[in-house]
Amino acid sequence: MSTALTPPADAIPPARHPDAPAPGELLGAHYEHCFGCGGGQPHGLHLAARAGEGVTVTAEFTVTTDHQGAPGLAHGGILATALDETLGSLNWLLRVIAVTGRLETDFVRPVPVGTVLHLEAEVTAVHGRKIYSTATGRIGSPEGPVAVRAEALFIEVKVDHFIDNGRPEEIRAAMADPDQVRRSRAFEVNP
Repeated sequence: MSTALTPPADAIPPARHPDAPAPGELLGAHYEHCFGCGGGQPHGLHLAARAGEGVTVTAEFTVTTDHQGAPGLAHGGILATALDETLGSLNWLLRVIAVTGRLETDFVRPVPVGTVLHLEAEVTAVHGRKIYSTATGRIGSPEGPVAVRAEALFIEVKVDHFIDNGRPEEIRAAMADPDQVRRSRAFEVNP
């Protein structure tokens, strides 16, 4: 682990926001066209995350032929994306808008096409705008063999980060959505 992923001595334990989704609640897609969680991406991960106890989430995704690198095996970048998406979902429990600042991934074993990858993530510390977290992906079940692990640093940002840097047509479309919940969720986590 790099020193950038080590919380400083004065970091505080994470605190679940009182308005966070309840444990067991399906978080759903934050944006229809998100490659990680959106249903509007035919080759996306369609990752389904659920709020856990404390500041934790669990998630699942099935590795399809669209996700392979070597024949019959998940592409490492896809596995890193699944970890990043799961880690980003943690921010819903803190009720902050945050983006990935750093992600370090360990690939422990190959993940075959057709595998359901079970992911668990938790926030370990908060220091100002910095959010430190970890995740693990297991093959076949929540108790299955570890396939991938990650440590991450997320940085809290304002919604202007997306408005100033996103493609104007997508930003306008998201902002014009008449559904207020969908409109606000489009900018809630690491799109």
